[in-house]
Amino acid sequence: MSADVSPYSVSNLRRQYQQAAASKEGGEKFHKLMAAYNQQDAVVLAYKAASEAIRARDASMFNKLTYVQNASKLFDQAVKLDASNPEIRFLRLSVESNLPSFLGLSQHVEDDRQFLVQTLLQHPKSGLDTETFTIVRSFMVDRGHVSDEDAQKLTQL
Repeated sequence: MSADVSPYSVSNLRRQYQQAAASKEGGEKFHKLMAAYNQQDAVVLAYKAASEAIRARDASMFNKLTYVQNASKLFDQAVKLDASNPEIRFLRLSVESNLPSFLGLSQHVEDDRQFLVQTLLQHPKSGLDTETFTIVRSFMVDRGHVSDEDAQKLTQL
């Protein structure tokens, strides 16, 4: 089985994540896939964390916090394994920046935001492929995670 065919290839996970973000059905499918993952690849763990967060979105009030806490633990694990990986930091930021602040689970937002702005501004030497760069840049600019000045620089890259 080649790496591209694996359900845990990063390109497949990106696609699944976008589908999961768009619909409850996609979220359930993504969570089911990621729940079966039990290895230690940092990027895949970050997607597993994201799947927990998406599960929280669709869960009953009673279960939401459990899924969010699971996501937080998995993100911690992924970042410990590869703290300089922009895709991991992006996934964590995209989840944490959407959590209610009273949960106290959004403590990495500013660090991740600064890390990603610096990484994006180094593109094409950012370590991000074009597809990921475009996704991260759009998220950062569209959600107002960058200053107007940085947004202008990023749109020119």
